[in-house]
Amino acid sequence: MSNIETQPRSPSQTSQYEDCGWRWWLQRGERVEQRPAAWSHHGTAFHSAAEAFERSGRTMSAEEVLQVFSDQYSALTNKSLDKWPDTDQWMSAGRYTGGEDIERRYGLGQQQTTEYVAWSLENEPKFWKSPTGDVGLELSFMVELGGVKVRGFIDQLLDESANVVRVRDLKTGSTKSKLQLHTYSLAVQQVWKVEAPKADWYLAKDGRLSRPVKLTEEAAEETAERYAAMDAAVKRGDAPARPGFNCNFCDVSHACVFFSAKS
Repeated sequence: MSNIETQPRSPSQTSQYEDCGWRWWLQRGERVEQRPAAWSHHGTAFHSAAEAFERSGRTMSAEEVLQVFSDQYSALTNKSLDKWPDTDQWMSAGRYTGGEDIERRYGLGQQQTTEYVAWSLENEPKFWKSPTGDVGLELSFMVELGGVKVRGFIDQLLDESANVVRVRDLKTGSTKSKLQLHTYSLAVQQVWKVEAPKADWYLAKDGRLSRPVKLTEEAAEETAERYAAMDAAVKRGDAPARPGFNCNFCDVSHACVFFSAKS
């Protein structure tokens, strides 16, 4: 329990706790093995392909970038299949079975990867560079918000103007967290001493950018308060279950007594 109490928090960890403290505890305290989901491998492989393309200075061909996606997706999927060979036990969305979703998302990810390459070449986002020369791609950070250590990785930082950057997160799914973008903007200000008043998502499902999310003083205060509240609750040993619709997308529901009771 001591490790759980003292470890740094993250936007995803905090959002998960707010959605269902019991799911958070099963994953991070009990370390229940999580059921795999093709959508998770899809997102990871897409991020790897986009990062490889941008780090190449956009010199990689679309076919080469597509190969990065395909190799990563296949490797992640095969690793999960070794542990969970029965694809009926995989998580899936909508009308698709686990096996159908594996195949479907392979094709969908390839399409989205190809579209990202075309979009990036057309829009030519200019990446920010830190004073030490680090390109604004997958930059890690550790900051303190609300008296709590918070860590994470920022997909992209764009150079807006002198001493101003824009945070960008690549999103293959539909779930978007303002907490995530606000955290990244605050982290940029703390770590690199540059302003990040706006952030956005690249929406791979639509092949476009979202509307910008602004970092206001109120948003900054709320972000710090959410981390402080979550951290304090964990230290008290609170892990409230919130059974409901989201149980259908929970990767540890197979070990959850509340989900069984709900069913």
